Amino acid sequence: MSTSQDKPRKRIHLAAHFPGVNNTTVWSDPEAGSHIEFSSFAHFARTAERAKFDFLFLAEGLRLREQGGLIYDLDVVGRPDTFTVLTALAAVTEHLGLTGTINSTFNEPYEVARQFASLDHLSGGRAAWNVVTSWDAFTGENFRRGGFLAQEDRYSRAKEFLSTANELFDSWHGDEIVADQESGVFLRDAKAGAFAHQGRHFDIQGRFNVPRSPQGRPVVFQAGDSEEGREFAAADADAIFSRYATLEEGQAFYTDVKRRLARYGRTPDQLLILPAATFVLGDTDTEAEELSREVRRQQVSGATAIRHLEFVWNRDLSGYDPDGPLPDIDPDLGEHTIARGRAQVRMYRDPLATAREWRERAAANKWSIRDLVIETGNRQAFVGSPATVAETIDRFVQADASDGFILVPHLTPGGLDTFADTVVPLLQERGVFRTEYEGSTLRDHLGLAHPDAGSAADRVAS
Repeated sequence: MSTSQDKPRKRIHLAAHFPGVNNTTVWSDPEAGSHIEFSSFAHFARTAERAKFDFLFLAEGLRLREQGGLIYDLDVVGRPDTFTVLTALAAVTEHLGLTGTINSTFNEPYEVARQFASLDHLSGGRAAWNVVTSWDAFTGENFRRGGFLAQEDRYSRAKEFLSTANELFDSWHGDEIVADQESGVFLRDAKAGAFAHQGRHFDIQGRFNVPRSPQGRPVVFQAGDSEEGREFAAADADAIFSRYATLEEGQAFYTDVKRRLARYGRTPDQLLILPAATFVLGDTDTEAEELSREVRRQQVSGATAIRHLEFVWNRDLSGYDPDGPLPDIDPDLGEHTIARGRAQVRMYRDPLATAREWRERAAANKWSIRDLVIETGNRQAFVGSPATVAETIDRFVQADASDGFILVPHLTPGGLDTFADTVVPLLQERGVFRTEYEGSTLRDHLGLAHPDAGSAADRVAS
């Protein structure tokens, strides 16, 4: 019988998330920099590449978030266009993957496929797409459709959106361009780029005007944790994010998602599971713990704590003391949410039960509102000396709680520097992280196969 010692040690995948639009960022820290100037993005990307990370990740902010009808300015708000930033970063990096969130609810397959194929060409095969849906009419007010789709319709559209984009990517199969200057023949196949798609959400036909890119298709990420999201990832994604913070929760998610792959004819190594993780480093574990408490209190001001509690209570709680007890009134279960457009609202499917649980925990631990919000944040966090953090990351990956992590520093753009200089060398010494890039594309970095397009002419004919 094999033992855990017989199991080959997994290679760890690491990526870096430029935090931007969230309250992970401590924008008020004297060491924090701009979230819109290109120098910040360039510094961050170069650090990630120096550390031999797989990719850099940008989330998406389609609308400034509001609470009680006012812009929620306790977070860093706003973000330059994702494609513009990633394309600019392609010019100042050579190996680092470039991953961006692009919404499938408000865009069209042709324009998104064209943008990703272009980015893949310009970067030499380093593009990745985090396919997301939008759940609320609040964001949709910026767009012509008004935005709201029921959950089943959102995932139906997303699946057809991705399938249609793949048809466009595959309308070029890679050998059409001859470019023979002597004969004057440029194309071998006069039908190159031809496509025709008829479906519930999209009915398009024409010619795709970007030849097949180095990866064929961008690497596809998926972020949903619902049943529909997990199935979408198992069927179509190359990687899925995870929000689970403990080893046991991570292992349960890992096992559940990986077991779904077989029904789609896929193997476990064809889908990577990559949770987001914050980190705080110190010379000793004790120093790191003290610094972590300071950082969390910077991230969760009194005003921010009240706003977070309003996600559950769906009421204006501005009259409550953040350093006092939780409200004794129950959440408002009405249709209107005080925090329109906030993803966190979806996490609390039973506000009454959540409120009861939080009151019990706060009473048992003598927590204030602010203490509770700090303590109930469930994002994976690595806190300790570089040796402790390296050991913990390795343990999670070897125990199949993840395939690696997407690191989210609390300082931008320099927050990744210390991790790159102290933790990465220890992971390299353990033999679980690369010392040099071994391929040129993001698929190479992630150990993913390059898709075969087949014949574009045959696809159209069929």
